[in-house]
Amino acid sequence: MSLSIEAAKNITTVLSEALPYIQQFTGKTIVIKFGGNAMVDDKLKAGFAKDIVMMKLVGINPVIVHGGGPQIGNLLTELGIQSHFVDGMRVTDSKTMDVVEMVLGGAVNKEIVHLINQAGGKAVGVTGKDGQLIKAKKLKLSENTSKKKAPELQVPEIIDIGQVGEVLSINTDVIDMLTSSNFIPVIAPIGVDDQGRSYNINADLVAGKIAEVLKAEKLMLLTNVSGLQDKNGKVLTGLSTLQVDNLITDGTIYGGMLPKIKSALNAVKSGTISAHIIDGRVNHAALLEIFTDQGVGTKITSKKG
Repeated sequence: MSLSIEAAKNITTVLSEALPYIQQFTGKTIVIKFGGNAMVDDKLKAGFAKDIVMMKLVGINPVIVHGGGPQIGNLLTELGIQSHFVDGMRVTDSKTMDVVEMVLGGAVNKEIVHLINQAGGKAVGVTGKDGQLIKAKKLKLSENTSKKKAPELQVPEIIDIGQVGEVLSINTDVIDMLTSSNFIPVIAPIGVDDQGRSYNINADLVAGKIAEVLKAEKLMLLTNVSGLQDKNGKVLTGLSTLQVDNLITDGTIYGGMLPKIKSALNAVKSGTISAHIIDGRVNHAALLEIFTDQGVGTKITSKKG
């Protein structure tokens, strides 16, 4: 059966639009944080896997960092373990950490690897503990407990949220070994300290750090929103790091979006060419962002535009 003239025109238009981007990004590294709706919807998961395989086939080196908060929450509920959150981070005691490792390093990681391999790719799943990929330390939160007192009398209280960590360093040898052998790394955001203690780390922060040390061409953070929005709900597209800093200062960016934006900012300020907050609810969002003129979501670079 032959294509209609109209269908053929549409295909050639898409391919022609994608060609300069393929030429531009061949041989470059793109770090992608996979999470949100894209991880729980079967159609979106399959579309994401195909996107990653397509990137690899045209010479791009995708590096995947995944989350798994909903899956962790579901298993904790089944096991009768109650979850508590502080500033959006799950308090992680030893029992919760066991579940985190089981879900992130096991079920979720293996499913993503399977989907990519099923789509024709060569994915390998690792956690930050493998080859000491992610060295971590305990994250310490503090808050002022004397807010009614004068600033000089306020005393910060350290809040213990358990085995929640922050990244100390990334062992790029592990990632380089995989990408140079034509494999696609799929990384679970679990870190380890010098004593072998495991830490649950925010996947956005891990993706940002990996983009920083790899000097990646792009950092892409899949979210459950259409992009970074102004106070009127309008999606902001091309932003400079200075503009984003101002949006944080004036309170436009707050709450759960802050960790994503800060990881994006740090990556761009450290040498990543651009960071993207994209809508993971859109099928093939990753390909649309990379290979089309319009893109999907918010792009952040060191300069405006």
